[in-house]
Amino acid sequence: MSVGHDDDDIIIKEKKKKFRMIETDEKELEQKLRAHRRKIMRRALIAGAVVLAVLFGVYIYFETKTFTDYTAVHTVERSDTAATRFEEFQGNILKYSNDGAFYTDISDNMIWNQTYEMQNPSVDICEGYLTIFDKGGSDIYILNKQGIQGNIKTTMPIFQVCVASQGTVAVLTQENGASYLQMYDKDGTLLASGELHQENSGYPIAIALSNDGKKLAISMLDIGEGKLETTIAFYNFGSVGQNEIDNIVASYSYADKVFPEMEFLNSNRMIAFGDSSILLFEGAQKPKVTQQTKLDKQVKSIFYNTEYVGIVYNNEDSENTRHIDVYDMKGKAVLAKDFDMDYSNIRFLANNEICITNDVECRIYSLYGVERFQHTFDKTLYRVMSGATQLNYTFILDGTTEKVRLK
Repeated sequence: MSVGHDDDDIIIKEKKKKFRMIETDEKELEQKLRAHRRKIMRRALIAGAVVLAVLFGVYIYFETKTFTDYTAVHTVERSDTAATRFEEFQGNILKYSNDGAFYTDISDNMIWNQTYEMQNPSVDICEGYLTIFDKGGSDIYILNKQGIQGNIKTTMPIFQVCVASQGTVAVLTQENGASYLQMYDKDGTLLASGELHQENSGYPIAIALSNDGKKLAISMLDIGEGKLETTIAFYNFGSVGQNEIDNIVASYSYADKVFPEMEFLNSNRMIAFGDSSILLFEGAQKPKVTQQTKLDKQVKSIFYNTEYVGIVYNNEDSENTRHIDVYDMKGKAVLAKDFDMDYSNIRFLANNEICITNDVECRIYSLYGVERFQHTFDKTLYRVMSGATQLNYTFILDGTTEKVRLK
């Protein structure tokens, strides 16, 4: 039996009915896709905003919270003499006293030690170098993370020593009313020397050496003929200074003012602290005064780092007996804060927080004026070091070094 053509036509027609073509509106499809994407984007933005709000809330909580206790994450027992003093150097701890210095990591593992005999050991640090010298004595040791690099023995009593970032050392010595200035290489080799004549420019009361070792500042006090005047002179030992008389490239005189402390903050910026003002000098070759901050009240303390200067005054008419003003290096006020703690030390930590301590108390303030930490210890506190985060610190206490987390 065979199938005719009529039957084949019927079958084909039936199949065509089952497979009908559907026309699609492309514009409508694009609109639906865009609407779907916007919906997903809104959900993602809402979720992100919620996460950011939570994180911001946590941040504000920790930024404004005052912590009064801590958990010791790691504790190391130490054995030091009663006269030991502590400095932070290259992320580790320098311990020094009259009979020697020890350089250790936070866990008290020895990196190096240096023995000596000094009546009044003092330290100056610049980046990767430090010098330990006997103020009033004759011994100077130049060291870095690897240990001793040079040793100097002066013929006259040491008044002040400054070290540069590559180990160059400037030494001011004084004896019988005469003052002498020497420059040494890091291995103790004498580079230059000269006498400072008091009858010409006054009596030297402070020196400062730039980080690169090329510029030296001297503060000279002249009290002759019933007047008081301070002259700050800058010496340049580079090519520019060779064209000047005695290498002096700049000199500034201030009547009725005394500037007993100076410090180079880097190679081209120096700060001078006076009895009635603070001066900021800047310049790669010939430093000039770029900022002057007047001190209208009697100053109790001054502390600083490379970014900020802090001044502490007594607050006689307030229950908060102390007041802090902090300025940046452009002279802009960044903090004004009262506090009521009797302290023996105030300084900036490595994270720019302000740390105020006495033998057993510690307070830490942020640059926003928030009291971050307040605690009274049950043993003597020697040093506070900031950690990797805002909640981590290292406390150097009597007999122990403790890495802690605030709580």
